[in-house]
Amino acid sequence: MESLILILYILLATTLVGSLLSILRSSKPSPKLPPGPVPLPVIGSLLKLGDKPHKSLAELAKLYGPIMSLKLGRKTIVVLSSPALAREVLQKQDLAFSTRSAPNAVHAHGHNKYSVAWLPVADQWRNLRKALNSNIFSGNRIDASQNLRRQKVQELIEYVGKCCREGVAVDIGSAAFKTSLNLLSNTVFSINMADPTQDSVQQFRHLIWQIMVEIGKPNLVDYFPILEKIDPQGIRRRLKSHFGDTFQMIGRLIDERLELRGLGKTRAESDVIDILLNIIEENGEINRNHIEHLCLDIFAAGTDTTSSSVEWAMAELLRNPETLEKVKAEIEQTIGKGKPIEETDIPQLPYLQAIVKESMRLHPPAPLLLPRTVETDVEVYGYTVPQGAQVLVNAWAIGRDPSVWENPTSFIPERFLDLDVDVRGRDFELIPFGAGRRICPGLSLAIRVIPLMLGSLINSFNWKLEGGIKPEELDMDDEFGITLQKAQPLHVVPFPV
Repeated sequence: MESLILILYILLATTLVGSLLSILRSSKPSPKLPPGPVPLPVIGSLLKLGDKPHKSLAELAKLYGPIMSLKLGRKTIVVLSSPALAREVLQKQDLAFSTRSAPNAVHAHGHNKYSVAWLPVADQWRNLRKALNSNIFSGNRIDASQNLRRQKVQELIEYVGKCCREGVAVDIGSAAFKTSLNLLSNTVFSINMADPTQDSVQQFRHLIWQIMVEIGKPNLVDYFPILEKIDPQGIRRRLKSHFGDTFQMIGRLIDERLELRGLGKTRAESDVIDILLNIIEENGEINRNHIEHLCLDIFAAGTDTTSSSVEWAMAELLRNPETLEKVKAEIEQTIGKGKPIEETDIPQLPYLQAIVKESMRLHPPAPLLLPRTVETDVEVYGYTVPQGAQVLVNAWAIGRDPSVWENPTSFIPERFLDLDVDVRGRDFELIPFGAGRRICPGLSLAIRVIPLMLGSLINSFNWKLEGGIKPEELDMDDEFGITLQKAQPLHVVPFPV
């Protein structure tokens, strides 16, 4: 109670000082801010965020329009909720909006100073982005690792087959996470970080999800910077612990590789960690801190978003049995019932691709994308986005905009069969991976892995919901973090095709 009273006193004092400064600056013309709710004293509109900001901000946009501003404590937030406005800031004025607004939470372990996700667009960011694009996500690299993806998806199918024979339910999100983790860990370190035949990955998955939750959680420190030393919600403190656990694991793997290199033992074919260590030795553009934080970015973003995308798509299919039967028929006619799916088959499966797009429309991996900021006043559609404002693009709201999508809350993959809209950042009605120079670097890998994993699960087994749950009773509620996860894990029972 005493600490809460102290916080309130500090906030009151801060507000009084801010008011005095505002009076002193009153001779300056006020910028024309976008419309928005009238803020309460001291806290502004913080109470309107709730625990699911993507939904509450979408509701507010219905009242105030597709560009609106909110005062959250001392911070101005500008929220964009239409394809036209997304195009304006992510393409037409991309450079002005390219700086990340790094939440205080990611200052833990100095992550904001090393992470490709949070660094400003400058030499350090370009070097890291180059390392990613050249060594992990280039077209040649992805083509060369096709056999690895085939192997990891086959391990997933073998695990589900074991569950099928034993008559036990599969946690789809956990199984997909395990596959994604082993795919990435083999790409980076040439090892499986999870036993593909055992349920041994829950602890790491929980760790990654807690990182996503803490980063996405509204934090008083971001809106009242004077509270930074206090960290009243303990968000940065918890994230420091989560980051520390992850860095300890990554650091141990790097040490093992350095020891082998010191002994002159090299791999016949270099993996990503070898390539990054070579860069350190050759030109010093990056150092070990960059590598550790880059690995954190890769594992956090690459595992959670892929697994949740597969889980959401499976959930939508099980809730819509006719759609499931239709895609099963497409795969059987094109490939054959129960046969393994290859990446080269995906272009011949338009309905499967439409299902992935429709699921991402309703359940984008990052519902508010990653926050941005502007370093000078910027005009957008006749309004001023003031210097230092945080800018959010509500991809979740855009995907459910009734002025863009017919029956926006219904799962209708058919809409994409005759609609030339893709997820690659060119069509702003559907931007689950963002757009512009800060588009998700893992997009090219994700659009191969997700339909491959989903299609393989569909074609290899029949499925029923655990516990006799009817399709219409399936809980589709979500849990908010930087990424969007299904609140109730999807447990389904496989049986032979």
